[in-house]
Amino acid sequence: MKVYQVGGSVRDELLGLPVQDRDWVVVGADPGEMQRLGYRAVGADFPVFLHPETHEEYALARTERKTGPGYKGFAFHAAPDVTLEQDLARRDLTINAMARDESGAIVDPHGGERDLREGVLRHVSPAFVEDPVRILRVARFAARFGFAVAPETLALMRRMVEDGEADALVPERVWRELARGLMEKSPSRMLAVLRECGALARVLPQLDRSFDRAEVPERLAARLEHAASRDYGLAVRFALLVLDLSREDAQSLAMRVNAPGECRECATLAIGERSRVAAAPLDAEETLALLERADGFRRPERLERLLQVAECDALATSAASYAPRQALHRALEAARNVDAGAVAREFPDDIPGAVRRARLAAIASLQPATGH
Repeated sequence: MKVYQVGGSVRDELLGLPVQDRDWVVVGADPGEMQRLGYRAVGADFPVFLHPETHEEYALARTERKTGPGYKGFAFHAAPDVTLEQDLARRDLTINAMARDESGAIVDPHGGERDLREGVLRHVSPAFVEDPVRILRVARFAARFGFAVAPETLALMRRMVEDGEADALVPERVWRELARGLMEKSPSRMLAVLRECGALARVLPQLDRSFDRAEVPERLAARLEHAASRDYGLAVRFALLVLDLSREDAQSLAMRVNAPGECRECATLAIGERSRVAAAPLDAEETLALLERADGFRRPERLERLLQVAECDALATSAASYAPRQALHRALEAARNVDAGAVAREFPDDIPGAVRRARLAAIASLQPATGH
C-alpha cells in the first residue's frame, strides 16, 4: 500500500499558493484494508475514505470508462492492481495530474510541471472529451491563473461543443463553475475561453447573443476586473455580467442556470436602476424614490450591492470615481435618523405620508441650495 498526495494541492504548492485541502490517492489497497486501518468510507460512486485523524479524503486509485452521454455515464474500477499512472491518466489537465510521494518527490508523467512554468492548460489524454464539465473547468482555470489554453485542447473543446456534449450540462453544474469563475481574479478570461470554443452560446446563449464581436466586450471585461480587484461578492459580479442585457434576457439567463435569488435580485435591480443610479446629482425626491425602490431602509446591504455595481460600471468607462455613492449613503443615513414614532404621534391620520415627508426634508437639508 502506497499513499500519494495528488491534484490541485500539488499544483498550488508548486505555484507557491496557499493550500486549503489536500487530496490523496491510495495504491495497492482495497476497501477492507482501509477500514481495518481506521478509515471511514464516504464515497457513494467510488471508494473514498476519511483519514481517522486528519479527516482528509483518501481515494483508492481508479480508472474510468465512458458508458453513456454527458457527464453521468461513467463506470469506475478501483482495485489494488490499479497503478498511480493509470489514476493520473484519467484526470483533466496536466497541471492537475501530478502527485507527490511519501518522500516528497514529484510524480509527473504528463508534463504538468512544465505546463505550470509555461502557463498552459493542456488536456491529459483524448479521454478529456468524455466529461463536458471539463470545458467549464478549463475556462475557470484560465480565469484563476491567467494561463493560455493549448491549441490542441481548445480544438478538442470545440469538437465537444459541436458534438453536442455541452448540451448535456445541467443548470446546477453550469452555475457551480460559472459562480466559481466569476469569483476568480480575471473573470473575463473565463468568458473569453467559453466564447472561443463555442460553449458560451450553448450554456449562456442570452449573453453570447449580446456580443457583437468575437471578443468579450471591453466594458464588460473592465467592470468584472474592477469587481474582482475590490473583492466584491458574487451577486454583484453576476449583475455586472448581465448588466447589458434586457431585464427579460437577464431573468431568462438566471433561470437557465438556477442562479440564487440574491444574484437574480441584484441583477434585476441594477438593470432597472442603471441610468438613474449613474446620474448625479439627484434631487431629494429622486434620491428618496431610489432608496425606496432599492429597499434601502429595510435592507441597506441591497442598496450597497447596487452601488457597487454602479461603481464598477462607471469605472469601466474611465470615470475617476463614482460620485453619487457617498451622497446616497448620507441620504440614507439622514432618512433613517427620522424619528418615525414622533412623526406618527404628530400625524396619526397620515403616518406613512408624514414619515415620507420627514425623510424627504431630511434628505433635502443635505443638498445645496439652487437659488440664484
